[in-house]
Amino acid sequence: MVESRLEAYRAELTGHCYRMLGSAFEAEDAVQDTMVRAWKGLDRFEGRSALRSWLYRIATNVCLTMLASAQLRVRPMDLGPAGSGHATDPGEPRPEQVWVGPVPDGRVLPGAADPADVVAGRESIRLAFVAALQHLPPQQRAVLLLREVLAWSASEVAELLDTSVAGVNSALQRARATIAAADLTADVHDPLDDAQRTLLTRYVTAFEAYDLDALTTLLHDDAKLSMPPLPLWLRGPDDIATWMAGTGSGCRGSRLVPVVANGLPAFGQYRPSPTGAGHDPWALIVLEVSAGRIAGVNNFLDTSRLFPLFGLPAHLG
Repeated sequence: MVESRLEAYRAELTGHCYRMLGSAFEAEDAVQDTMVRAWKGLDRFEGRSALRSWLYRIATNVCLTMLASAQLRVRPMDLGPAGSGHATDPGEPRPEQVWVGPVPDGRVLPGAADPADVVAGRESIRLAFVAALQHLPPQQRAVLLLREVLAWSASEVAELLDTSVAGVNSALQRARATIAAADLTADVHDPLDDAQRTLLTRYVTAFEAYDLDALTTLLHDDAKLSMPPLPLWLRGPDDIATWMAGTGSGCRGSRLVPVVANGLPAFGQYRPSPTGAGHDPWALIVLEVSAGRIAGVNNFLDTSRLFPLFGLPAHLG
Protein backbone atom coordinates (compact mmCIF):
# COMPACT_ATOMS: atom_id res chain seq x y z
CA MET A 1 0.00 0.00 0.00
CA VAL A 2 2.80 2.41 0.93
CA GLU A 3 4.74 1.53 -2.22
CA SER A 4 1.71 2.10 -4.47
CA ARG A 5 1.07 5.52 -2.91
CA LEU A 6 4.64 6.55 -3.63
CA GLU A 7 4.79 4.96 -7.09
CA ALA A 8 1.81 7.03 -8.22
CA TYR A 9 4.15 10.04 -8.28
CA ARG A 10 7.13 8.42 -10.00
CA ALA A 11 6.57 9.86 -13.50
CA GLU A 12 6.08 13.47 -12.44
CA LEU A 13 8.98 13.28 -9.97
CA THR A 14 11.17 11.90 -12.74
CA GLY A 15 10.13 14.85 -14.90
CA HIS A 16 11.09 17.28 -12.14
CA CYS A 17 14.46 15.60 -11.61
CA TYR A 18 15.09 15.46 -15.36
CA ARG A 19 14.53 19.23 -15.64
CA MET A 20 16.88 19.75 -12.73
CA LEU A 21 19.62 17.38 -13.92
CA GLY A 22 19.37 17.27 -17.73
CA SER A 23 19.79 13.48 -17.86
CA ALA A 24 17.10 10.80 -17.97
CA PHE A 25 19.43 8.30 -16.31
CA GLU A 26 20.43 10.62 -13.47
CA ALA A 27 16.78 11.59 -13.03
CA GLU A 28 15.79 7.96 -12.53
CA ASP A 29 18.60 7.52 -10.00
CA ALA A 30 17.45 10.65 -8.14
CA VAL A 31 13.85 9.44 -8.02
CA GLN A 32 14.89 6.02 -6.77
CA ASP A 33 16.85 7.73 -3.99
CA THR A 34 13.78 9.88 -3.28
CA MET A 35 11.53 6.83 -3.03
CA VAL A 36 13.91 5.07 -0.64
CA ARG A 37 14.16 8.15 1.59
CA ALA A 38 10.39 8.62 1.53
CA TRP A 39 9.72 4.98 2.38
CA LYS A 40 12.16 5.11 5.29
CA GLY A 41 10.74 8.40 6.56
CA LEU A 42 7.05 7.75 5.99
CA ASP A 43 6.44 6.96 9.68
CA ARG A 44 7.70 10.49 10.47
CA PHE A 45 5.49 12.08 7.83
CA GLU A 46 2.63 13.41 9.87
CA GLY A 47 0.50 14.81 7.10
CA ARG A 48 1.60 18.37 7.82
CA SER A 49 1.79 18.86 4.05
CA ALA A 50 0.44 16.92 1.11
CA LEU A 51 2.32 13.72 0.27
CA ARG A 52 3.03 15.09 -3.20
CA SER A 53 4.62 18.28 -1.84
CA TRP A 54 6.67 16.26 0.65
CA LEU A 55 8.02 14.04 -2.15
CA TYR A 56 8.94 17.08 -4.25
CA ARG A 57 10.82 18.50 -1.29
CA ILE A 58 12.85 15.31 -0.98
CA ALA A 59 13.45 15.06 -4.74
CA THR A 60 14.56 18.69 -5.02
CA ASN A 61 17.06 18.27 -2.20
CA VAL A 62 18.38 15.04 -3.75
CA CYS A 63 18.93 16.89 -7.04
CA LEU A 64 20.62 19.86 -5.35
CA THR A 65 23.02 17.47 -3.63
CA MET A 66 23.80 15.74 -6.93
CA LEU A 67 24.35 19.08 -8.67
CA ALA A 68 26.84 20.23 -6.05
CA SER A 69 29.48 17.96 -7.62
CA ALA A 70 28.14 17.69 -11.19
CA GLN A 71 29.55 19.05 -14.41
CA LEU A 72 27.45 21.55 -16.35
CA ARG A 73 25.48 19.70 -19.04
CA VAL A 74 25.39 21.38 -22.46
CA ARG A 75 24.49 20.86 -26.10
CA PRO A 76 27.18 20.87 -28.83
CA MET A 77 26.05 24.37 -29.84
CA ASP A 78 27.20 25.65 -26.44
CA LEU A 79 30.81 24.53 -26.95
CA GLY A 80 31.87 26.59 -29.94
CA PRO A 81 31.00 27.81 -33.44
CA ALA A 82 29.37 25.66 -36.11
CA GLY A 83 31.62 23.39 -38.11
CA SER A 84 31.85 22.82 -41.85
CA GLY A 85 29.83 20.30 -43.80
CA HIS A 86 33.15 19.32 -45.41
CA ALA A 87 34.63 18.27 -42.07
CA THR A 88 35.97 14.74 -42.00
CA ASP A 89 36.72 14.66 -38.26
CA PRO A 90 33.70 15.29 -35.97
CA GLY A 91 35.98 15.38 -32.93
CA GLU A 92 36.55 12.97 -30.07
CA PRO A 93 33.40 11.79 -28.29
CA ARG A 94 32.86 13.53 -24.96
CA PRO A 95 31.65 11.67 -21.83
CA GLU A 96 27.92 11.28 -21.26
CA GLN A 97 28.15 13.61 -18.27
CA VAL A 98 28.83 16.53 -20.65
CA TRP A 99 25.54 16.41 -22.54
CA VAL A 100 21.91 17.27 -22.03
CA GLY A 101 20.22 14.02 -23.03
CA PRO A 102 16.78 13.06 -24.35
CA VAL A 103 13.97 11.47 -22.36
CA PRO A 104 10.82 9.53 -23.39
CA ASP A 105 7.64 11.49 -22.67
CA GLY A 106 6.09 8.48 -20.96
CA ARG A 107 8.86 8.34 -18.34
CA VAL A 108 8.38 11.93 -17.16
CA LEU A 109 4.81 13.04 -17.92
CA PRO A 110 1.92 11.64 -15.87
CA GLY A 111 -1.31 10.99 -17.75
CA ALA A 112 -3.43 14.12 -18.03
CA ALA A 113 -7.02 14.41 -19.17
CA ASP A 114 -6.86 18.15 -19.86
CA PRO A 115 -5.25 18.87 -23.28
CA ALA A 116 -3.84 22.12 -21.88
CA ASP A 117 -2.01 20.16 -19.19
CA VAL A 118 -0.64 17.80 -21.84
CA VAL A 119 0.76 20.71 -23.86
CA ALA A 120 2.18 22.40 -20.75
CA GLY A 121 3.89 19.16 -19.75
CA ARG A 122 5.46 18.72 -23.16
CA GLU A 123 6.65 22.34 -23.22
CA SER A 124 8.38 21.90 -19.86
CA ILE A 125 10.61 19.07 -21.14
CA ARG A 126 11.61 20.49 -24.54
CA LEU A 127 15.31 20.04 -25.22
CA ALA A 128 15.97 23.76 -25.56
CA PHE A 129 14.18 24.54 -22.28
CA VAL A 130 15.98 21.80 -20.34
CA ALA A 131 19.30 22.91 -21.85
CA ALA A 132 18.62 26.53 -20.87
CA LEU A 133 17.84 25.41 -17.33
CA GLN A 134 21.28 23.84 -17.03
CA HIS A 135 22.85 27.30 -17.36
CA LEU A 136 21.12 28.46 -14.19
CA PRO A 137 22.78 27.98 -10.80
CA PRO A 138 21.12 24.99 -9.10
CA GLN A 139 19.14 27.05 -6.60
CA GLN A 140 17.82 29.38 -9.33
CA ARG A 141 16.92 26.30 -11.34
CA ALA A 142 14.93 24.89 -8.43
CA VAL A 143 13.18 28.22 -7.81
CA LEU A 144 12.12 28.56 -11.44
CA LEU A 145 10.79 25.02 -11.66
CA LEU A 146 8.97 25.11 -8.33
CA ARG A 147 7.40 28.51 -9.02
CA GLU A 148 6.75 28.35 -12.77
CA VAL A 149 6.21 24.66 -13.53
CA LEU A 150 4.77 23.41 -10.24
CA ALA A 151 3.11 26.70 -9.21
CA TRP A 152 4.39 26.64 -5.63
CA SER A 153 4.06 29.86 -3.65
CA ALA A 154 7.15 31.93 -2.89
CA SER A 155 6.80 31.13 0.80
CA GLU A 156 6.69 27.37 0.12
CA VAL A 157 9.82 27.59 -2.02
CA ALA A 158 11.58 29.75 0.57
CA GLU A 159 10.84 27.15 3.25
CA LEU A 160 12.16 24.31 1.10
CA LEU A 161 15.36 26.12 0.14
CA ASP A 162 15.90 27.65 3.57
CA THR A 163 15.88 31.19 2.26
CA SER A 164 13.62 34.25 2.34
CA VAL A 165 10.66 35.13 0.13
CA ALA A 166 12.65 38.12 -1.11
CA GLY A 167 15.51 35.79 -2.00
CA VAL A 168 13.14 33.50 -3.92
CA ASN A 169 11.65 36.42 -5.85
CA SER A 170 15.10 37.75 -6.71
CA ALA A 171 16.29 34.33 -7.89
CA LEU A 172 13.13 33.90 -9.97
CA GLN A 173 13.66 37.27 -11.67
CA ARG A 174 17.24 36.39 -12.62
CA ALA A 175 16.23 32.93 -13.80
CA ARG A 176 13.44 34.32 -15.97
CA ALA A 177 15.89 36.71 -17.64
CA THR A 178 18.24 33.83 -18.53
CA ILE A 179 15.44 31.68 -19.93
CA ALA A 180 14.00 34.60 -21.90
CA ALA A 181 17.32 34.94 -23.73
CA ALA A 182 17.23 31.31 -24.87
CA ASP A 183 15.81 30.11 -28.19
CA LEU A 184 12.65 28.25 -27.13
CA THR A 185 10.69 28.47 -30.38
CA ALA A 186 10.30 24.74 -31.08
CA ASP A 187 6.72 23.50 -31.23
CA VAL A 188 5.66 20.59 -29.05
CA HIS A 189 4.71 17.33 -30.74
CA ASP A 190 1.01 17.17 -31.61
CA PRO A 191 0.09 13.92 -33.37
CA LEU A 192 -3.32 15.39 -34.25
CA ASP A 193 -1.83 18.36 -36.10
CA ASP A 194 -2.25 17.69 -39.84
CA ALA A 195 0.51 20.10 -40.88
CA GLN A 196 2.98 18.53 -38.47
CA ARG A 197 2.02 15.01 -39.57
CA THR A 198 2.57 15.98 -43.20
CA LEU A 199 5.97 17.51 -42.42
CA LEU A 200 7.11 14.40 -40.54
CA THR A 201 5.87 12.09 -43.30
CA ARG A 202 7.85 14.11 -45.84
CA TYR A 203 10.91 13.97 -43.57
CA VAL A 204 10.74 10.19 -43.20
CA THR A 205 10.21 9.70 -46.94
CA ALA A 206 13.12 11.98 -47.85
CA PHE A 207 15.47 10.53 -45.23
CA GLU A 208 14.80 6.89 -46.02
CA ALA A 209 15.20 7.61 -49.75
CA TYR A 210 18.24 9.72 -48.89
CA ASP A 211 16.86 12.46 -51.13
CA LEU A 212 18.96 15.35 -49.85
CA ASP A 213 17.31 17.90 -52.13
CA ALA A 214 13.90 17.03 -50.72
CA LEU A 215 15.28 16.92 -47.19
CA THR A 216 16.85 20.37 -47.29
CA THR A 217 13.59 21.96 -48.44
CA LEU A 218 12.14 20.95 -45.05
CA LEU A 219 14.85 22.75 -43.07
CA HIS A 220 14.89 26.28 -41.73
CA ASP A 221 17.60 28.52 -43.16
CA ASP A 222 19.18 28.48 -39.68
CA ALA A 223 18.57 24.77 -38.98
CA LYS A 224 21.11 23.07 -36.70
CA LEU A 225 22.34 19.47 -36.75
CA SER A 226 24.19 17.97 -33.78
CA MET A 227 25.51 14.50 -32.92
CA PRO A 228 26.24 14.02 -29.19
CA PRO A 229 28.59 12.66 -27.93
CA LEU A 230 30.51 14.16 -30.87
CA PRO A 231 31.17 17.90 -30.45
CA LEU A 232 30.75 18.83 -34.14
CA TRP A 233 27.56 20.65 -35.04
CA LEU A 234 26.41 22.22 -38.29
CA ARG A 235 24.25 25.18 -39.23
CA GLY A 236 22.16 25.70 -42.36
CA PRO A 237 20.79 23.40 -45.08
CA ASP A 238 23.89 23.64 -47.28
CA ASP A 239 26.36 22.43 -44.64
CA ILE A 240 23.92 19.79 -43.41
CA ALA A 241 23.40 18.43 -46.93
CA THR A 242 27.15 18.53 -47.65
CA TRP A 243 27.86 16.53 -44.49
CA MET A 244 25.14 13.98 -45.26
CA ALA A 245 26.44 13.54 -48.81
CA GLY A 246 30.02 13.12 -47.62
CA THR A 247 31.17 12.02 -44.17
CA GLY A 248 27.64 11.13 -43.08
CA SER A 249 26.76 9.16 -46.20
CA GLY A 250 26.81 5.90 -44.25
CA CYS A 251 23.25 6.82 -43.25
CA ARG A 252 22.07 6.09 -46.78
CA GLY A 253 19.56 3.25 -46.72
CA SER A 254 18.50 3.91 -43.11
CA ARG A 255 15.10 3.13 -41.68
CA LEU A 256 13.28 5.26 -39.10
CA VAL A 257 11.02 4.08 -36.27
CA PRO A 258 8.87 6.84 -34.69
CA VAL A 259 8.93 7.62 -30.97
CA VAL A 260 8.38 10.79 -28.91
CA ALA A 261 11.12 12.48 -26.88
CA ASN A 262 11.06 15.70 -24.88
CA GLY A 263 7.63 16.61 -26.16
CA LEU A 264 9.09 16.53 -29.68
CA PRO A 265 8.84 14.16 -32.65
CA ALA A 266 11.66 11.63 -32.66
CA PHE A 267 12.85 8.51 -34.48
CA GLY A 268 15.08 5.56 -33.84
CA GLN A 269 17.46 5.49 -36.82
CA TYR A 270 18.75 2.14 -38.04
CA ARG A 271 21.57 1.97 -40.60
CA PRO A 272 22.15 -1.00 -42.91
CA SER A 273 24.02 -3.69 -41.00
CA PRO A 274 27.62 -4.37 -42.09
CA THR A 275 26.64 -8.05 -42.12
CA GLY A 276 24.09 -7.37 -44.85
CA ALA A 277 21.29 -8.70 -42.65
CA GLY A 278 18.80 -6.04 -41.66
CA HIS A 279 19.51 -2.74 -39.90
CA ASP A 280 21.41 -1.88 -36.73
CA PRO A 281 20.80 1.03 -34.29
CA TRP A 282 22.65 4.20 -35.16
CA ALA A 283 21.00 7.24 -33.56
CA LEU A 284 18.00 8.58 -31.73
CA ILE A 285 16.90 11.56 -33.85
CA VAL A 286 14.98 14.28 -32.01
CA LEU A 287 13.53 16.96 -34.27
CA GLU A 288 12.77 20.53 -33.30
CA VAL A 289 10.00 21.95 -35.47
CA SER A 290 9.15 25.65 -35.72
CA ALA A 291 6.64 27.40 -37.97
CA GLY A 292 6.17 24.34 -40.17
CA ARG A 293 9.83 23.59 -40.84
CA ILE A 294 12.61 21.67 -39.09
CA ALA A 295 14.79 23.92 -36.96
CA GLY A 296 16.88 21.29 -35.21
CA VAL A 297 18.06 17.74 -35.93
CA ASN A 298 19.55 16.25 -32.76
CA ASN A 299 21.23 12.88 -33.35
CA PHE A 300 22.00 11.13 -30.06
CA LEU A 301 24.43 8.31 -30.82
CA ASP A 302 24.48 6.47 -27.47
CA THR A 303 22.10 3.81 -28.76
CA SER A 304 23.22 1.10 -26.33
CA ARG A 305 21.54 3.02 -23.52
CA LEU A 306 18.97 5.13 -25.34
CA PHE A 307 17.26 2.48 -27.46
CA PRO A 308 16.31 0.31 -24.45
CA LEU A 309 15.16 3.47 -22.63
CA PHE A 310 12.81 4.28 -25.52
CA GLY A 311 11.68 0.68 -26.02
CA LEU A 312 13.28 0.49 -29.47
CA PRO A 313 14.32 -2.91 -30.86
CA ALA A 314 17.98 -3.92 -30.89
CA HIS A 315 17.84 -4.81 -34.60
CA LEU A 316 15.48 -4.49 -37.56
CA GLY A 317 15.23 -7.61 -39.69
